[in-house]
Amino acid sequence: MTTVITAAVLAARLIIALGFLPTAVAEDKNPSDPAPKAVQIVVTAYSSSPDETDSTPFITASGKTTGDGILANNCLPFGTEVKIPELFGEKIFVVEDRKHSRYSCNWLDVWYPTKAEAKKFGIKKEIEALVF
Repeated sequence: MTTVITAAVLAARLIIALGFLPTAVAEDKNPSDPAPKAVQIVVTAYSSSPDETDSTPFITASGKTTGDGILANNCLPFGTEVKIPELFGEKIFVVEDRKHSRYSCNWLDVWYPTKAEAKKFGIKKEIEALVF
């Protein structure tokens, strides 16, 4: 029997190797399994202002248009769902963007419509996130 390893499994193994997720990912994991992984993170915010992005400020790294519920992270695969209950309750965010390469895997950047809102949010440290 040949085992096929998908890009998502390879990305998950990289995330685990970098220490972002605490447990291994099973290759036959059911994608509808609702059991999240709890991780400690730093949460910041960004907007689509040109000084915070590249020449296409309203297009995420995954090719989606920016909007409410978008997250940037350098290690989680695009499409990964994340909850940050301490800050946002049951709201589900989706990783669709990347941060500057100087940031590690344990940073999540929440998209806001304006730079003023992003600055007001500030930096939140030692926050628990649930990664699905």
